[in-house]
Amino acid sequence: MTQTQTRSPQQPRPAPAPASTLLGRLSAQNTGLVLAWLLGVAMLVLYLALFAARKSALPGNFELTSTVNNTVPLIFAALGQSFAVLTSGLDLSVGGVMDVSNSLAASQMGTSPGGILLWTVLILLFGAATGLVNGLLVAYGRLQPILVTLGTLAILQGLALKVLPQPGGTTPPALTKALADPDAPYGLILVALACLIWFVARRTSFGMWIYAVGNDRVAARARGVPVRRTLVLAYVTSGTFASAAGIMLAATTTGGDAASGDVFTLTSIAAVVIGGVSLFGGRGSGIGAVLGAFVLTLLINVLFFASVDPLYEPFYEGLFLVLAAAATTLAGYWLRRGQIGRGLR
Repeated sequence: MTQTQTRSPQQPRPAPAPASTLLGRLSAQNTGLVLAWLLGVAMLVLYLALFAARKSALPGNFELTSTVNNTVPLIFAALGQSFAVLTSGLDLSVGGVMDVSNSLAASQMGTSPGGILLWTVLILLFGAATGLVNGLLVAYGRLQPILVTLGTLAILQGLALKVLPQPGGTTPPALTKALADPDAPYGLILVALACLIWFVARRTSFGMWIYAVGNDRVAARARGVPVRRTLVLAYVTSGTFASAAGIMLAATTTGGDAASGDVFTLTSIAAVVIGGVSLFGGRGSGIGAVLGAFVLTLLINVLFFASVDPLYEPFYEGLFLVLAAAATTLAGYWLRRGQIGRGLR
């Protein structure tokens, strides 16, 4: 008796997702970064229009160079802040680290190449050590990041005043020439370097860990992610970038001021938010923080050429930050809602 074998009909392959669906998913996952690009382009167009209306010409080499040089310290401060924020933390000590770094660079470096190199390394190590203290207290002490870094900020502000009681000192001309050349926008090389560092770090195990920790620490720990080590490394990275930003600020201003970095505590967070990095952690990109830094610098230029009273500039900057954060949240909600709706059909 022969048995007849029934062959199951070949299952049809699922049709590839339409390009519009793929684009929608990509947009939903990178809402903040997309909006950061749109904000950057819009702010650049507005700046060019106001500049042309005021000067009857387009910005030249001087304007480009000054804009880039003024943005570079904020770019490095915001990029370091991104690592802490992506783990659902916050680093308020950025401004204090920049205060001390700026004061040391202006008062201790001297003019010899050896002295400049030595103090650059020492300042970067100081920033890393500060981040290490923050990270250990957050990860192993189980203290809230905002309390730890706020306390560190106060300590560093006092230390900066001890190093440089009054504004003064001199940044080595060679350092200014290398990091903030006033004659050409060579600062764009530093911008490219910051982006390259992010691209490399994002593709390492550490880069994947910070997203896992920011999304869900319990799930990350269950999957074998070293949560505590990741938190420590995130704050060490933030501190190192903040000290680099302090050196670049000293190169830009050609002098030292123990309070010059204070403003970067909030502006670094603002750049991160405008760049689409979620303050709840686990979502965003360091490239967005770089774009957010440029948006904030261009905003100041726009307010200047719009003849806005400098006394009201903080009001408009705060209003812009709130609107940008709200736009990012709403756009992400609409895109995710649309994606869910298409999946149910």
